[in-house]
Amino acid sequence: MRIVVKVGTSTLAHATGLLNIRRVEKLCTVMSDLKNAGHEMVLVSSGAIGMGVGKLSLGSRPSDIPTKQAAAAVGQCELMYTYDKLFTEHNHTVAQVLLTGADLQHEGRCKNFHNTMYRLLELGVLPIINENDTVATDEIVIGDNDTLGAIVATNVQADLLILLSDIDGLYTADPHTDPNAKLVSVVEKITPEIEASVGGAGSKLGTGGMQTKLSAAKQVTAAGIPMVIANGEDPDVLYAIVDGEAVGTRFLPEGN
Repeated sequence: MRIVVKVGTSTLAHATGLLNIRRVEKLCTVMSDLKNAGHEMVLVSSGAIGMGVGKLSLGSRPSDIPTKQAAAAVGQCELMYTYDKLFTEHNHTVAQVLLTGADLQHEGRCKNFHNTMYRLLELGVLPIINENDTVATDEIVIGDNDTLGAIVATNVQADLLILLSDIDGLYTADPHTDPNAKLVSVVEKITPEIEASVGGAGSKLGTGGMQTKLSAAKQVTAAGIPMVIANGEDPDVLYAIVDGEAVGTRFLPEGN
């Protein structure tokens, strides 16, 4: 299978914004093992701004664009250094791909992205993709990496998109405030009722929330690609998802 895995800032980093070393090491090991098993793996990774916040000792995610971009520039270096080191230990080569909304709106650049991704996969490379927060502005931002994950999955015609988050999946209500909330194992169709049941933004270091995940699910399932939301606390969950086990919430493709 060709699998796109998206990991959020809350999965990659501690609340301080600094790297959760144990978890990232495990993530790279599991993805390397899945690649060894014959799967083509693509990683969409958040975390540049969050790690820049930690490394610059800013205390919280900045609200102004110049500081966000500065944090992204610092954090992206640490992020890719870490990924390169960990995947190389398992004999896998990685490539960094940074995108903006303008790249995907421009026909020529979008085609170049498409062609480059296919060539990287043909060469056995594991692409690592993030939004280019250092140069993106309000007018050209993709906005969140759930959306980016969906864009990448549809562009490379993935067989599966996995969103690893700090929540187990889609619930019937907000599990943080409603003790009666139940995990939804399978979603055959995203209804207005489901969309109305989700909350707002995610962690203080990230930009996503369940709304962005539902939006991503609508995009990929319309393209015939299944999607799973699962808790990334233990990256071993990827094995269970790839094996088709009932983990998290699985969104079935349209017409399935």
